[in-house]
Amino acid sequence: MLKSCCIYSTGLLSILVLIAGIALVLSHVFPTALNNRIKNEVVLENGTEAYAVWQDPPAPVYMQFYFFNLTNPGEMLKGERPAVMEVGPYTYREYRPMENVTFMENGTKVAAVNPKTYVFEPNMSRGSEDDLIRTVNIPAVTVMEMYKDSMFAWAIADLMTGFNVELFVTRTVGELLWGYEDILLKELKKLKPSLDPYFGLFYKMNTTDDGEYVFFTGKQDYRDFARIDQWRGNSSLDWWNTPECNMINGTNGASFHPIISKTERLYMFSSDLCRSIYATFESELSVMGIPAYRFVPPSEVFANKTVNPDNAGFCVGNYCLSSGLLNVSVCKQGAPIIMSSPHFYQADDMFAQDVIGMHPNKEEHQTAIDINPLTGMVVQAAKRLQVNVFVEKLSAFTLTGNVRTLVYPVMYLNESVLIDADSAKKLGAVVQEANVVINIPFMVIGLGVLLGVVFMLLLCCLRTPQSTAAERQPLLES
Repeated sequence: MLKSCCIYSTGLLSILVLIAGIALVLSHVFPTALNNRIKNEVVLENGTEAYAVWQDPPAPVYMQFYFFNLTNPGEMLKGERPAVMEVGPYTYREYRPMENVTFMENGTKVAAVNPKTYVFEPNMSRGSEDDLIRTVNIPAVTVMEMYKDSMFAWAIADLMTGFNVELFVTRTVGELLWGYEDILLKELKKLKPSLDPYFGLFYKMNTTDDGEYVFFTGKQDYRDFARIDQWRGNSSLDWWNTPECNMINGTNGASFHPIISKTERLYMFSSDLCRSIYATFESELSVMGIPAYRFVPPSEVFANKTVNPDNAGFCVGNYCLSSGLLNVSVCKQGAPIIMSSPHFYQADDMFAQDVIGMHPNKEEHQTAIDINPLTGMVVQAAKRLQVNVFVEKLSAFTLTGNVRTLVYPVMYLNESVLIDADSAKKLGAVVQEANVVINIPFMVIGLGVLLGVVFMLLLCCLRTPQSTAAERQPLLES
């Protein structure tokens, strides 16, 4: 009797444990508790890990510049295709701490500036800042674009001839990036005192900030963590309504969405494009042992307004470029600057075919951001953009020769970050702990199944001796 009682108690316990495990699965108790814990950590306030990472990112950020050196300037002036050779990378360590941090509105918002400092890393570069690059004379092209339909075009053309201004210039990497005094701009400054005689692709962008940001802290809603509310005094709604730059809601770098799903859009603010760009889920992968979702900008981001009406703001006048390019001249003080992916990746084939030396490929030229879906933390990212100049023959300016109309590639950048070892170790521990917590209900169900198996075995063992005794008893007694 005692043995039978114990066996049936085991069976009853297995049923109860199974019911408890199934109830835990259906009620989502542990995932909910885990999510609530993450939400409490995802807020910009002193003492949280998220705030420390936001204020001074521990992972090193690197900016790599690749230039296209023109090898046939004479032939290009005669109307042949330009032939370029990619040189670089010229790598810089990027330091970007948040400064002048001020909490506002009961801690629901925080204001800060984000100065960036670039330090050259010779050991990670192929070449030095003194390397000479031959490329299109962007100041000259900009001036010609501004005056091509003006009654003063002849005067500007004479000025260019007098100072031997040519369509192409040869400058060092450091000058092209951080600035040099341009002879044409210097002379024009005499006529227009407000004109800056210096030019550089990143001129006045080293050791400086691009204005004050106001971020949501995530205190009211964790999904708003680090989302930009204002930039330079303009609200996100104002950005959306700016037709020239077509800005949309985004964050400084990348959105931080805890418990991220594959169906979400991530918005990444880019001052290079004067806008935010969004990314959608592409694949699952592992970065330093941490599971991640990869998000990439779809082709619609650089599509023309026929495919993506949101890009209508990048049409100058009634002129719109083909898919794969964005005209940002309005955001670049009138300079005929056109942005694209490196080597015209995802653009119409004609742009890569117009320039000898273009070899677009996904692995090297795609922008991508890898995010841990549990915490929303960025574990790896690479923003890749190319700076191009619109070049055409202008009858008023003989220095353009017979150059064909095309989009000329000047350089492209790769701004990348990879989670550091300490942060990866901490995040890995969180992921492992989360896996254990989330699987507790299934462990309970497994225990119930195990107890059920034990119950069945014990039940069989209980009945087996009785059956054996009966089989050995003679059918007829003598």
